[in-house]
Amino acid sequence: MIFAPAVEGQPVVAYSGDDARFEYIYKFVSARPYQAASSDGSLLDEGTLYVARFNDDGSGEWLALAPGQNGLTPENGFTDLADILVNTRSAADHVGATKMDRPEWGAVDPATGQVYFTLTNNTRRSEAQLDAANPRAENHFGHIIRWQEDGTHAAEHFTWDIFVLAGDQDSGRDLAGEPLGQEAIFASPDGLWIDPDRRVWIQTDISESVMNTGIHEVFGNNQMLVANPESGEIRRFLTGPIGQEITGVVTTPDQRTMFVNVQHPGATTSAEAFAAGELVSHWPDGGSAIPRSATLVITREDGGIIGA
Repeated sequence: MIFAPAVEGQPVVAYSGDDARFEYIYKFVSARPYQAASSDGSLLDEGTLYVARFNDDGSGEWLALAPGQNGLTPENGFTDLADILVNTRSAADHVGATKMDRPEWGAVDPATGQVYFTLTNNTRRSEAQLDAANPRAENHFGHIIRWQEDGTHAAEHFTWDIFVLAGDQDSGRDLAGEPLGQEAIFASPDGLWIDPDRRVWIQTDISESVMNTGIHEVFGNNQMLVANPESGEIRRFLTGPIGQEITGVVTTPDQRTMFVNVQHPGATTSAEAFAAGELVSHWPDGGSAIPRSATLVITREDGGIIGA
């Protein structure tokens, strides 16, 4: 879940994705406004849950998942709010939301308020199930979608575009529709963060079952890239060890120290190989050490801002 910046006198807004094939992007809008002097966690106790519909013309709308609205009635199997919250996927199906390609992480541009979401992949999408927001059948590589709310983050309408289609140099496309350069190819976007200077940090989670094999061989290990939100230019920032996922990134307030997590390195080791001590990775200790998850601390040699 990610929160839009809190604004005095306006509702608190949070976005979330349901990380599964053909599932949805949601938004929660609090019933009460944010007041810095008195607000606490109770603001999240009451409000309205919405689900996104991405229209093919680039417009979009938030559909309320609330009793009596958008056909969520007892006659249709939704007796009360509890029914909706327990059966949220079914409620989203009923109101006609857009089925997405595994929505994972989101991030909010601190300057424009645009919201970005990673769509990791969906190899089960057929040609008959295509729509403008999910334009590829057998989507092995995923993409990133973004939208601009119509006014505040509590708005019920928005406009959207696809920021990047992940993939190799044949299938990947940048914001301008141009093929991705060799330094910009990636697959299965997952982690996402936008720093105070608007750099878009993208982390990948190619499954260990396909990493470095077949159509995924060209991408190598999971990695982190950085993108320009205006030009769409993307550059690789780092590549992790074998059998891991890069996940989680943040900097200190001065942006001169970055923290990045490396999760489950060596996960491609089979149980039999592990028992025999035949590990595919010994990161970060080297030698014959068992691989361990870790947090990297990254600084520039000149002490400057990371990514500048």
